[in-house]
Amino acid sequence: MICENITVNEKGNLCFAGMDVTKLAAKYGTPLYLMDENRIRQRIRTYKNALTKALGEEAKVLYASKAASFCQMYRICKEEGIGVDVVSLGELYTAIKAGFNPAEAYFHSNNKTDEDIDFAIEKGIGYFVVDNEEELFVIDKIAGEKGKRQNILLRITPGIDPHTYEAVATGKVDSKFGSAIETGQAEQITKTALGLKNINLCGFHTHIGSQMFDSEVFFDGAKIMLEFISHIKNSLGYTAKELDLGGGYGVRYTENDPTIDIAANIEAVGKYIRNKCNELGLEVPSIRMEPGRSIVADAGMTIYTVGTVKRIPGYKNYVSVDGGMSDNPRFALYGSEYTIYIANKMNDKGQTFNCSVVGRCCESGDIIQENVTLPSSVCRGDIAAVLTTGAYNYSMASNYNRIARPPVVMLNNGEDYVAVKRESLEDIIRNDI
Repeated sequence: MICENITVNEKGNLCFAGMDVTKLAAKYGTPLYLMDENRIRQRIRTYKNALTKALGEEAKVLYASKAASFCQMYRICKEEGIGVDVVSLGELYTAIKAGFNPAEAYFHSNNKTDEDIDFAIEKGIGYFVVDNEEELFVIDKIAGEKGKRQNILLRITPGIDPHTYEAVATGKVDSKFGSAIETGQAEQITKTALGLKNINLCGFHTHIGSQMFDSEVFFDGAKIMLEFISHIKNSLGYTAKELDLGGGYGVRYTENDPTIDIAANIEAVGKYIRNKCNELGLEVPSIRMEPGRSIVADAGMTIYTVGTVKRIPGYKNYVSVDGGMSDNPRFALYGSEYTIYIANKMNDKGQTFNCSVVGRCCESGDIIQENVTLPSSVCRGDIAAVLTTGAYNYSMASNYNRIARPPVVMLNNGEDYVAVKRESLEDIIRNDI
């Protein structure tokens, strides 16, 4: 199995977090998002402990909540003592409603509206991660009107290609995010920020990309950013106190993906940063990391009921399920790979049926995975399980075709509870006039 929280019981049924998936499907219906709470907490503690050990008590974990944003996730983050980053008023409002302290939140986005900025400052946002000069001036203006001096980090583009999905590569010079070092814009926005009376520049942020299985990109990013901090110290007399290295460690979607030791990698990054700071004559800044996917991805599983099994002799086969791109658009967006099982037939040895697993949406691109091998006995009523769906599934879900979004059910030490209710037909038309 691709993760230790996935097993098979004596009945030959798939179990997740020690619980029989087919029983959960019967109890809650399908489609159904399952989340392993213990796995989430374990991952948070791995990051938190490793970062503290490698870079001291001032180092901080920020959960990248765009990966999975709902109230219970923010409660878990609060209980585990970590910060969060948010990218919209919706995420910030959800965090606040869950009881999360906005002073522990960092507000990202390449295009914050005046409404975003006003609301966030009013609610006491801890930091803005500022993308550009237009945003900088608006924050300065609104903070001044409210009699506040706002903490910020500047998002800097280091000019690194992480060799990952083009859609999740964010560190290249021509990225839509941040100010590039190579073009001189990073130094210019730093100079501008230092001259604004309602802005407190605390340091810099960078994020290079996602789904990395080693720390080479983090080494490269840290090198460039620390050299930039040294340059700014020499040219402008300003020393950054914080450096946010973003997120990006990978997770296993299939057996072909490697296993990564997050703690060992963070230890190596910490050692690199300490050595580089010593070489440059810098104090080690307070380091931030922003894991999202690697905290929640393998803590999630999506459960479906099989409907149509279509065989087209000489061409291809289809297994259709009762969800699709409305609850998991990642194959349509990125061609993302997944592992799929028939949960009620885990011991069926006839794994000879090659097919495309597709959804129920009226869209030919509604595909969950191509070239899946399932038991040849697969039929209507079987329970299909798609693994590693905790990140960017619920958070990207939509009502396309007016399909209701599934519930999120949390699993915790043999108990299950609803964190997000299943949408009803009334929910779908709630805002219609």
